[in-house]
Amino acid sequence: MLTVLTANAQQGRKKVVTTVAPDTIPLFRGIAVSTDLVGPAQLAFGSYGQYQAAMRVNLKDKWFPIIELGIGKANAEDVTTKLTYKSTAPYGRIGMDWNLSKNKHDIYRVYGGFRYGYTSFKYDVNSPGIVDPIWGDKTDFNAKDVSCTYHWLEGVFTIDAKIFGPVRMGWSVRYKRRLFHTHGDIGEAWYVPGYGKSGNSRLGGEFNITFEL
Repeated sequence: MLTVLTANAQQGRKKVVTTVAPDTIPLFRGIAVSTDLVGPAQLAFGSYGQYQAAMRVNLKDKWFPIIELGIGKANAEDVTTKLTYKSTAPYGRIGMDWNLSKNKHDIYRVYGGFRYGYTSFKYDVNSPGIVDPIWGDKTDFNAKDVSCTYHWLEGVFTIDAKIFGPVRMGWSVRYKRRLFHTHGDIGEAWYVPGYGKSGNSRLGGEFNITFEL
C-alpha cells in the first residue's frame, strides 16, 4: 500500500520549469538630439558659457554612443585691475553612456558614462595699463590671439525622463579632468571653451532637453 501511495504522489507532482524570456529588442533603437540650457544661462547672467548640441545613438536601450559639439565664449573683466579676457572657439566631445536602470525600457533612465573633450582656441587679454607704485610709470599689458589647446576627460552621471511624445528632460553632473594642454607665453588661459575655467579638474553640470527620433 505504501509503495502504491508513493508512486501516485510522484505521478501527481508537477515539475515547474522557470525560463527567462530572451531580449528581443532590436539593436538599433533610434537616435536623439539634445541641447543644454545651462550654458546659455551662464552667458546671459555671467561672463562665460557655451551653446551646445548633442546627438546620441540608442543601442538596445542599454548603450548610448554620443557626440557633443559647441561654441564656448568668454568676455570677462576684473573690476580691480580692469583686465579683460575675451575668447570664442568651438569644442567637441565624444563618449559613451550606459543605462544603469534595472528596467532598461522604462521611461526613466539613469546613465553613467564618460567623454573625451578637445578644443583649440585663441584668446585676447587687454589692460588699460599697470602703474608702477614707485616711479609712477604706466606700462601697457596686452596680448592678442594667444593660441592654446586642451584635452580632457569627463565622468558623467545623468538622470532623465520622458515628458511627452519624443521629448525627454534631465540633468547631468560632470567631473572634468585635464589630460594635457598647451598655452601661450603669458601663461594659463583664464577660460577654456567646453571645459570652463582652466585648472587640473572641474565639477560642472548640464540641464538637457532631448528629442528622440
